[in-house]
Amino acid sequence: MCGIFGIITKNEEKLGPILVEAGRRLSYRGYDSVGCATIHKDNTISLRKDVGKIDEVNQRLNFDEMVGSRGIIQLRWSTFGAPSQINAQPHLDSDGDMVGAHNGNVVNNVELRQQFIAEGMTVRSQNDGESCVHAVERYVDQGYDMVEAIRRAYKDLGGDYAFVIGRIGEDRLYAIKKGSGLVVGLTEQATCVSSDLPSILPLTRRIIRIRDGEIIILEADRVELRRVEDGQVITREPELITESMESAQKGGYAHYMLKEIHEQPRVAGELIRLLEDSPTVLPMVERMSGARNLYLVGCGTSYHACLLGAVYLATLAGRPAIPVLAPQFTVQYGPTLNAQDVGVFVSQSGETKDVLSALDVAQSKGMGALGLLNVIGSTLTLATERYLPLACGYEMSVPATKTFTNQVIAFLYLALRMGNLPAASLARMPELLEQALETVDPQVEKLEKALHGWNDLYCLGYGHTYPIALEGALKLKEVTYAHCEGMLSTEFKHGPLSAVQEGYPVIFVAGPEDVPVIVSGINEVTCRGGRAIVIGEEDPRLRANASELIVLPQAGPLLNPLMSIIPLQLLSYRLSLARGFDPDFPRNLSKTLTVD
Repeated sequence: MCGIFGIITKNEEKLGPILVEAGRRLSYRGYDSVGCATIHKDNTISLRKDVGKIDEVNQRLNFDEMVGSRGIIQLRWSTFGAPSQINAQPHLDSDGDMVGAHNGNVVNNVELRQQFIAEGMTVRSQNDGESCVHAVERYVDQGYDMVEAIRRAYKDLGGDYAFVIGRIGEDRLYAIKKGSGLVVGLTEQATCVSSDLPSILPLTRRIIRIRDGEIIILEADRVELRRVEDGQVITREPELITESMESAQKGGYAHYMLKEIHEQPRVAGELIRLLEDSPTVLPMVERMSGARNLYLVGCGTSYHACLLGAVYLATLAGRPAIPVLAPQFTVQYGPTLNAQDVGVFVSQSGETKDVLSALDVAQSKGMGALGLLNVIGSTLTLATERYLPLACGYEMSVPATKTFTNQVIAFLYLALRMGNLPAASLARMPELLEQALETVDPQVEKLEKALHGWNDLYCLGYGHTYPIALEGALKLKEVTYAHCEGMLSTEFKHGPLSAVQEGYPVIFVAGPEDVPVIVSGINEVTCRGGRAIVIGEEDPRLRANASELIVLPQAGPLLNPLMSIIPLQLLSYRLSLARGFDPDFPRNLSKTLTVD
């Protein structure tokens, strides 16, 4: 999740310290490289950028010394193009008279780069931020003014993004929003634009929130908004922000975990659009299809995504896949591996030591290795033949939420493509996730008091929802410190049923195709005085047998598992707060595990 900030002032001045401070306040979003550009009144542009954290790059390149009347800083979270100096943003156009930077994913980046090269433009990087600049350059070179060029470029650029751009010879900056966040700030001496509030609040609390399909023309003493659709002027009064800096960084949410739970509809949509245009999907599908044995390797939450991925591959593509915990992979399968086998190695960070150790063993046997991860430029991206990015942006909270959702979506998409099935059904995913968040939270809130006193409980699923039960149990363990065991519902009677007593809580995750099996399990619990809390779509059989029913949107068997994780994430969050814990930083745990 990149961060951008641009500012235009009345006079040429030392903008470096302002840009650096704005960058620091955007750094919570996560990034691997940083760059600054300033535009001078003598019609020159200064551009400095490199891989690394803002303070160390500032020390090397002296951002603080940069002068100009317009400035842009960008913190890049890599998706298109590995982290490198050339792929870092901002970017220049071919002639070096425009400079710009973006936040988001331009999903048709590869095709656009080919077009720009064929048209004779100077394309220096693999980064989609550069494609935003060249998309404007294309129409400026045809004689259009900047507003009209941006309007036309908007139609060429696929995906979700926001970008800011400036041109020599003008006292303006321009910005546009399509999906990614963008907000404008107004001061007495300047105007500024940013991905979000934290970088603006130290300068001003007078802001204008920008909506999709809007172009912003920034001058030092005024801001004009136009509709990209027809170029017409939009009137919108500034608002006064009263929230604190900490609240602004968390998007108004009390904790990063809650913020990231609510980001799931958006990042799901971004990943789906990215996958639809990714040149990597087909080669990965072909590699997986041709494998003698196909292994899905991960740890913790990533392993649960592998479990569900294996179900999708079997049901949609008729392809057996072996989900396995990374440390067990070496012991259980290492001696049998050969060059005909393929593994998909899954890691949020791309640095999980257990996964990298399994990868080393696989490659020592000549096995094919593919990656599924969130951090571009991580060890896993460099070590695998091909990889797919999860496009989640930075996940600050230790418990994984949005990265799990996108891991599962990636597996589902690969399974559909492997089975030669249409992926159009995934277009509903963001809307369904949004609906689930809206409808489930009030239902979960009612359970908080009922479960608060229990330090031992079970979470059971079947078929598609068995991996969800494991992931839900993990979330409850991580942030509430209560013991919650995830199990296959039909295994509960083989021993653990002995734990049930009066009022004992057992959570069931019911897929729409598995209701009869789940009803049987419910009654094994309730007839012994236990409390059966069921997560599922509205169904008279569940309604009649459950102690409580948390109703999910009607999504069908393929998409239902991703609806089912929402109440378990929210329940974990609420119970953590009720117990007085910080859900973002549970004790004894780390976000990236780099030890065996």
